[in-house]
Amino acid sequence: MRCIDICTCKNLKIVSISTQLRFQTRSKPMKTLTIRRYRHLRAQAFTLVEMLVVIAIMSILVTAGAVGLTGIGGKGVTSGVSVADSMFDEARTLAVGQRVKSRLLIARNLTNNATENLRKIIIVTEELDDDGNVKPNSWVVSSRGTLLPDKTFFSQDFSKENQESGIGLIPSAPLTGSNITSSYRGEYFYYEFNAEGIISTPGASFIIGNGARPVDGNSKPRVTSDGTRDFGGFVIWRNGRTSVFRNPSQMKIPDTVRNF
Repeated sequence: MRCIDICTCKNLKIVSISTQLRFQTRSKPMKTLTIRRYRHLRAQAFTLVEMLVVIAIMSILVTAGAVGLTGIGGKGVTSGVSVADSMFDEARTLAVGQRVKSRLLIARNLTNNATENLRKIIIVTEELDDDGNVKPNSWVVSSRGTLLPDKTFFSQDFSKENQESGIGLIPSAPLTGSNITSSYRGEYFYYEFNAEGIISTPGASFIIGNGARPVDGNSKPRVTSDGTRDFGGFVIWRNGRTSVFRNPSQMKIPDTVRNF
């Protein structure tokens, strides 16, 4: 019996060990071989042909622009047209943003600084009371303003209320009041936008020229020998957008000009 017990015990022990080994072997996870497929991504870039096409298009546009602007004023006039165009856009934006009328003003006869006549450009908007209502015939300066380049002046003769028909002068009005500082007081030519950004004189023109200032500062500028027909400008459409003149004939400027 003792022998049998020992054998039994040994057998049991062997069985137990064997069972444990089988359990461990079965519980061990199997390794799986994962095969991943990678796509070969082609680098995105311009081809040589595409680059040559773009360069050719740019060359054509530059050449067309240079040809189209032939006959338009020199550096001072060109720069002045660009500055004035941006001021018109600002005036329209202020009118729409504040829901009031705005005016772009060009100094005609300043009270304290005649040397800036026909060169100073500012923007004003209708003044509002404490309740948000518009004060009649009261304006506030809404921009610091700017000066046209040296020897460049606004043309009160060639700027028209209706450029196509060539008639009508740009209206003018005084800018006064307790809220207007002395440096801004005087009489101004003006272009007006309503609260919807619509100009009151659609088709009006804004024209500037290169010339010399008279000694008194109040007379019209005169054309110098090197500035003959050196003019530039644009037409202002109903929605406030502009179209730049490409040659003096579009501005209806005569072949010989002495004063403007």
